[in-house]
Amino acid sequence: MIQQQLTALSNQLNGELVFDNLHKSIYATDASVYRKLPLAVAFPKDNEDLKTLIQFASDNKITLIPRAAGTSLAGQCVGDGIVVDVSKHFTNILSFDEKNKTVTVQPGVIRDELNLFLKPYVLFFSPNTSTSNRCMIGGMVGNNSSGTTSIKYGVTRDKVIDLKTILSDGSEANFNEISKDEFNTKKIGNSLENSIYKSLYNELSSEEVQQEIRNQFPKPEIHRRNTGYAIDELIETNVFSNSKDNINLAKLLCGSEGTLAFTTEITLKLDNLPPTESMLVAAHFTSIEESMKAVVVTMQHNLYMCELMDKTILDCTKNNREQLKNRDFVEGDPAAILMLELKANTKNEVEELAQKLIEDLKNNNFGYAFPILKGNEIQKAVNLRKAGLGLLGNIIGDKKAVACIEDTAVEVTDLPNYISEFTEMMKKYGQNAVYYAHAGAGEIHLRPILNLKKNEDVELFRTITTEVAKLVKKYKGSFSGEHGDGIVRAEFIPLMIGEKNYDLLKRIKSVFDPNNIFNKGKIVDAYPMDKSLRYKVDRIEPEIETIQDFSESEGILRVAEKCNGSGDCRKPVSAGGTMCPSYRATKDEKDTTRARANALREFLTNSDKINKFDYEELKDVFDLCLSCKACASECPSNVDIAALKAEFLHQYYKTNKPTLRTKLFADNVKYNKLGSIVPFITNVVLNNVITKKVLGIATQRSIPKLYKTTLKKWYKRNVDQLHSKEFKNGEVYLFCDEFTNYYDVTIGIDAIELLSKLGYKVIIVNHEESGRSAISKGFLDKAKVVIDKNIDIFKDLISEEKPLIGIEPSAILGFRDEYLRLADDKISVKNISKNTFTFEEFIKAEFENKKINTSDFNNNSKEIKIHVHCHQKSLSSTEATFTMLNIPTNYKPTILNTGCCGMAGSFGYEKEHYKVSMQVGEDTLFPKIRNLTEEIEISAAGTSCRHQIKDGTKKQSKHPITLLKEALK
Repeated sequence: MIQQQLTALSNQLNGELVFDNLHKSIYATDASVYRKLPLAVAFPKDNEDLKTLIQFASDNKITLIPRAAGTSLAGQCVGDGIVVDVSKHFTNILSFDEKNKTVTVQPGVIRDELNLFLKPYVLFFSPNTSTSNRCMIGGMVGNNSSGTTSIKYGVTRDKVIDLKTILSDGSEANFNEISKDEFNTKKIGNSLENSIYKSLYNELSSEEVQQEIRNQFPKPEIHRRNTGYAIDELIETNVFSNSKDNINLAKLLCGSEGTLAFTTEITLKLDNLPPTESMLVAAHFTSIEESMKAVVVTMQHNLYMCELMDKTILDCTKNNREQLKNRDFVEGDPAAILMLELKANTKNEVEELAQKLIEDLKNNNFGYAFPILKGNEIQKAVNLRKAGLGLLGNIIGDKKAVACIEDTAVEVTDLPNYISEFTEMMKKYGQNAVYYAHAGAGEIHLRPILNLKKNEDVELFRTITTEVAKLVKKYKGSFSGEHGDGIVRAEFIPLMIGEKNYDLLKRIKSVFDPNNIFNKGKIVDAYPMDKSLRYKVDRIEPEIETIQDFSESEGILRVAEKCNGSGDCRKPVSAGGTMCPSYRATKDEKDTTRARANALREFLTNSDKINKFDYEELKDVFDLCLSCKACASECPSNVDIAALKAEFLHQYYKTNKPTLRTKLFADNVKYNKLGSIVPFITNVVLNNVITKKVLGIATQRSIPKLYKTTLKKWYKRNVDQLHSKEFKNGEVYLFCDEFTNYYDVTIGIDAIELLSKLGYKVIIVNHEESGRSAISKGFLDKAKVVIDKNIDIFKDLISEEKPLIGIEPSAILGFRDEYLRLADDKISVKNISKNTFTFEEFIKAEFENKKINTSDFNNNSKEIKIHVHCHQKSLSSTEATFTMLNIPTNYKPTILNTGCCGMAGSFGYEKEHYKVSMQVGEDTLFPKIRNLTEEIEISAAGTSCRHQIKDGTKKQSKHPITLLKEALK
């Protein structure tokens, strides 16, 4: 019956409504520990869609769960009704008033993208969460978000001027600042809006009620107060007191987690951008207690940021490829670091402020090191802190840092005593908690380490949360500072604000939403905090055999479970980086790293099939993954979806036959070997439109042409001449990958001649292909045969003195990635991987070791723009290419800020993927290439990248090897 009703509802919407198993699975979780399978997921296109959904929910007693980026930590975005995702269509900046410093946006506008729009006007929206590059204004209003800037600029509630909403009866209402007389006028009438004003007046006018609110609610000095509804704000207006402040019910809706009305437009007050000169003092401490006492001192220094990272967080950053680059300022092994940012209008002023701060800390015997960060160093440190939430997912095994008590806020002067008591309490439960975040605001994100798959830890989950709630109450703090009550804390609201006030909140909810259709179970009438967890308690773990070795993460299921939902994979193009190219192209949650990990976890965990991978839904969710590997480095939890996709396809093909096209791409070496016998004819046939249509290749694509000979044949013919002299720099082994061997032969020749002239004896042995094509298509059994042969061939050849060097990044970097998971000989593969380098890495190292000199090259001038291959960004670095092309004196290389090119091996050739492939290219790469003048050289190490650049921009690009060879004297 409900399926028929949902189908009928879908037909009424201008947007979309989906209720397939895949979408329900990936929307069953957010960034919290909770899981609730929704009935459906809606993507409304306009207000009429929202009204239709509200009417449907009211008629059928179904709850609507509003969702933006889905990064909520308290379970606000999960529910068993219809999830209403505004992130796809409600994404417009509607109006901007520069003079009055206001902006009106829809709820799906991303916080950082709003600030990019505002930057030319020297204005910004100041609340700044750790998820600011993907979180949305609607979610920030729902949670009353704060972030690092709150100590200077306040919280979201302070910035909300006007909310346009749709009420539970489908009527529209504007909530903004009104006078006492206007409020009294609003009470008159029979509309739901009139009833809301009348009810609030009746409920809050009593002096006794007001006193109860003041007695029980958190201290007003704590600006991060998010417990329940903000009635403590309303009673301090001229409607209810002698205050001169007008009332604004938008303040009540801010922090209400979508439980009172559905917001469609948000008008915000903006701030002037802060002073341009800034410095960050990274004060190092030997204990958490010392750092907490230091906070009280530091907050007397007009800070713009006061953030904490503890040893647990700092240790997590050591194992994250991306964040390892941001640790340069860490000295020794601190138990805690306070990041203290100061700003001023001149460098001299800010330097003076920094010295005064350090002097004050030293005079109070706080801290042992005080490195001062400037410029880009500050952003790197901020990125390190922002990654904290996701990095906690790096803890191997089932024990995780659990979000339940991480949002407590107390007055800053109470912070040392509160943390001291908290630490003692945690010791009682055998816990070494995690401490990080907003120390200057009196809010430390505290997390116990628990295994919520075990009943005993689920009981401890409740016990610890209850005990901390009582401790927060003792200090008259806020149990929710910025992350919201949600499922995890709503149950404790009666304890935090008293039963009388809680009953008052229930009555307010009832007048706004009598049928309880807006986000049921959050704030009032709460769901139990220890039920509906992401994992079944005391479950029998499914046994899942894989061909890849995932033992480092304790199996493939736990690789998927590392995704904690922080949503870094939803960051837009403007945020930089590469992850996740397919999501950037489609803007569909289904195409995120998070969705893929969640879907795999869901289906593997709950499958009763013999082949647990045999699901069309999994095939669908992995379909647009380009295997770029950005998630392996940019995801704070390092969830390597490329590895999971390869494993999935391998297992899926055990039950489902791969297509002919898939087989052809996977076995391209075999067919290239045949085609290279008569390359001219092969090239003509393959570039024929009919051939492309038969094979399912996009007709718009140009197929790479086989060279007239292979690199291996060329090497064999020329090896005697190449080796006929002495080589001052010793021997190197060159990996002749299948792409260079058949297509990019001239680049291979350039590499050999360049190395030879620089004093290296280049050796190519009769090794196997790299296995890259087989890996990307999921033919892991075939890849494993190739890999084991290559390891056997190279194990006695490769050493620190005789390294293995590769030309094509995706081929050579497999030795440091998939080879480690697939090879039988684990000792040999690890030894080889340590001495395997991309060509760029090798040249950089040799240049730094003075074996290669600038004097080896001519003085010709070249301006070069570098597009770096995705696998290099993830598994190597962009710096190596930059250094290599900087060796010639007059070469001027610049690394382009580009993400994935969009080709991704065979992906971009497949007709059904062509559109997405080209959109990925348009997102970051093509516009930058098109804007380059003819005399600027384009560098791209990947064969796929060069073909994509040619197809997308009609411009030629060169391998860095060729560009460096052209500079030889």
